[in-house]
Amino acid sequence: MSDAQRVYNFAAGPAALPLPALEEAQRDLLCYGDAGASVMEISHRSKQFKAIIDEAKERIGRLLQAPSTHKILFIQGGASLQFSMAPMNILGGAGGSADYIITGSWGSKALKEAKKEGSIQVVWDGKSDNYIRVPEAKDLQLDPNAAYVHFTSNETIQGVQFQTEPDTGGVPLVCDASSDILSRPVALEKYGVLYAGAQKNIGPSGVALVIVREDMLERVPEGLPSMLDYKTYVDNDSLYNTPPTFGIYMIMLVMRWLEETVGGLDKMAEINARKAKLLYDAIDQSGGFYRGHAQPEYRSKMNVTWRLPSEEAEAAFLSEATKAGLASLKGHRSVGGIRASIYNAMSEEGVTALRDFMVEYQRTKG
Repeated sequence: MSDAQRVYNFAAGPAALPLPALEEAQRDLLCYGDAGASVMEISHRSKQFKAIIDEAKERIGRLLQAPSTHKILFIQGGASLQFSMAPMNILGGAGGSADYIITGSWGSKALKEAKKEGSIQVVWDGKSDNYIRVPEAKDLQLDPNAAYVHFTSNETIQGVQFQTEPDTGGVPLVCDASSDILSRPVALEKYGVLYAGAQKNIGPSGVALVIVREDMLERVPEGLPSMLDYKTYVDNDSLYNTPPTFGIYMIMLVMRWLEETVGGLDKMAEINARKAKLLYDAIDQSGGFYRGHAQPEYRSKMNVTWRLPSEEAEAAFLSEATKAGLASLKGHRSVGGIRASIYNAMSEEGVTALRDFMVEYQRTKG
């Protein structure tokens, strides 16, 4: 497929990747550097791959201004494995307790798995309001002795996002940041564990980025299976077994793009704010034709969710959008409606095209 045939891909994940990264991968696909083989064929023990994984980690560390106390790991199983792996490693066994803030579908799934590992307290759940917001500080009654506080920084399905981290009074944060990782600066020192599936903002599916603070490793109980023990990945530089090498290579390329082309996370955050404003303005100025799901002050800058007057109207909107080269706008099957995922790699041009389509669609169909 030529570049001219590429659509604007608003999929929630696997999501759009930066075109420069895809083009560089295309060049390396048959023969990577001096390796004499495809980047997908080289050994994870080779000098070429060692350079790849080291560069990926170094760039992630620079972008996030990671303190030396934080270990950058690549683990298979996606964020869903971390729902179990994080409490398994740091909850502290039967005597430990953790606080969970539930702001949508993914937080609910994390809670379900964590309950299998120990004592969990739900300190806030937005289900009764259909997950249209995140809690304010006054809504939270946190346990100062909790092992950690878990939250989902951005809920892809409902389209709500924390604009800043919850104030936990020093209790370590554990965060599923799958859908807004590297979209803005983060105060990483507050986090005991920050994890993210790659397939939204980092790279292709098949690998998760997990960042663990050193003091959390002291909590890891003896006897965990090797592949479920954070220390295994720290001690072996994420190379205990064969990692998803191509995924890590793609992460390296995306990090190059973020650093060298975009200019870092402050710049990325500015771009993402402009993109989100285009769509939310179209929703707010539609006179009710488009109805946003999230309350305005809690809206996600990554996943914009809205409804039309009827499901029939939504189906027609999706059909026309697809014909216009605006792909994968259907809302999650659990909630319906429309969802535009505008992660880092979605260009301002693409979001502008969607905004213009929304305005014209309302003018002719509203």
